[in-house]
Amino acid sequence: MKDMIDQHIVTEEPWYKPVADEVELFTAAWTARMPVMLKGPTGCGKTRFVEHMAWRLGRPLVTVACNEDMTASDLVGRFLLDADGTRWQDGPLTFAARHGAICYLDEVVEARQDTTVAIHPLTDDRRVLPLEKKGELLRAHPDFLLVISYNPGYQSLMKDLKQSTKQRFGALDFTWPEAEIETEIVAHESGVDTETARKLVEIGARARNLKGHGLDEGVSTRMLIHAGRLIAGGVDPRAACSMALVRPITDDEDMRDALDAAVATWF
Repeated sequence: MKDMIDQHIVTEEPWYKPVADEVELFTAAWTARMPVMLKGPTGCGKTRFVEHMAWRLGRPLVTVACNEDMTASDLVGRFLLDADGTRWQDGPLTFAARHGAICYLDEVVEARQDTTVAIHPLTDDRRVLPLEKKGELLRAHPDFLLVISYNPGYQSLMKDLKQSTKQRFGALDFTWPEAEIETEIVAHESGVDTETARKLVEIGARARNLKGHGLDEGVSTRMLIHAGRLIAGGVDPRAACSMALVRPITDDEDMRDALDAAVATWF
């Protein structure tokens, strides 16, 4: 069992550049064992932040990429048949609660609402998880913490968290960093020089201004890093930006032309 826990230990510090007081607030929430909800656009650093905080707090990190086919059993656990008969296998949520890990449910709104209800007993003063199929009431380890994330830009009547779920969490808002900070992030993560990183950030800002005017989502910091890595690897900057920034976010020819023109302004 220790080997399984060790697999979830973050052994090396994930580089993270704070943009406000999110590190201090998350630490305070962990001290109070307050469940945390991270809200922000895709690719803005939510997952890296959780990894960094797990390392900083010295806790194992169990990450679950939520999807619409995920059932409560996928989270909690189920009985399995093997050569020795029937055995119980903890799901990731149960494993984290049992061993005092941080359980991170990424893009939780992608999961069905009847699945997310399973987290409710762990997110109030009870801090318990009923394993009904097993007949066990699991009391969460004192160091257990539940963290969820989602992109409010993708909310709809069909995909949103219930108020009964939201109000169990403290929330941190994430967005695109200020240009100076984002330039430092892109340069550090991609390996390009500061001037090239600055140009990529400027292109990203132009693209984000088009959100709601032809684009469903702006260029993420993650995408800027991808472009920077291509450039650092010797790819022509315009080709790198076309591949990493323009083509992934739109198939509209006019919008592609507009974005390509923005790239040409800087490269």
